[in-house]
Amino acid sequence: MTQSQLPGTERISEAHRDLDTLPTADIVTALLEDQARGAQAALEAAAALTRAAEEIAARLARGGRLLYAGAGTSGRLAQLDAAELPPTFSWPTERAVALLAGGREAMWEAREGAEDDAEQGAADLLALDPGPNDALLAIAASGTTPYALGALHAAKQVGTLAVGIANNPGTPLLAGADIAILLNTGPEVISGSTRLKAGTAQKIALNTLSSSVMVRLGKVYGNLMVDLKATNAKLRARAVRLVQAATGHGESESAAALEACGWQVSAATVMLLRGVSAEEARARLEASGGHVRAALE
Repeated sequence: MTQSQLPGTERISEAHRDLDTLPTADIVTALLEDQARGAQAALEAAAALTRAAEEIAARLARGGRLLYAGAGTSGRLAQLDAAELPPTFSWPTERAVALLAGGREAMWEAREGAEDDAEQGAADLLALDPGPNDALLAIAASGTTPYALGALHAAKQVGTLAVGIANNPGTPLLAGADIAILLNTGPEVISGSTRLKAGTAQKIALNTLSSSVMVRLGKVYGNLMVDLKATNAKLRARAVRLVQAATGHGESESAAALEACGWQVSAATVMLLRGVSAEEARARLEASGGHVRAALE
């Protein structure tokens, strides 16, 4: 197979054939400049990311889950995205589930052969009993990884929204998805090492997608993350600053409101802005589906 016939992520970068002969500063510069191209690839996928965010938010608003499936770097990035939603947005852990080829142990120790098992990808997804209110993000730089494809096909069979994220155009993962997100990053500085800009583009896309969904679900007021979990001293201090920023009240008043509301930023915000009790603030939030702006109105 010629270079032109290979997927973009597998081609050899002609611009970096002499990489090992360069001074360290030039190696660093080459890698950094290429990473910027990963960010550009994610930006070029804005329309597809927008559609996915809207479709996913609609399903999650009906009680669904955000599911992920991937192998290797893609799967580890999926695990990271899922793990960050609970502390950042108080999103229930059971409603952000990432499947990694080879199991959780593959997060720390590479199990490259596990990615070749499409049946296991399907079985792992179906074990979660997915339905039409759930959404799956199937991620693979190559766009051909059997594990991710197996999960994608299983999702479609049960009516789960199937979103495919890949770094090569015209691949089975994108062709088979309900929504295809192409992150066209091309050859890597270190040929074939998709943990580089392909992974960077995936991380940006996942951050953007899940954060956009959380904004649509009311987990943000203005640009303040009013549903974070204040589980340590640093986060409690952040919670106080967030309430101050949201309400214009001082530090002591904000801290007292948070204490009354069990350190729930959204409730403390409603409590102070509407001059109601903690109980009334929580009731307003419950009635509004957790949206601070709606609770205030």
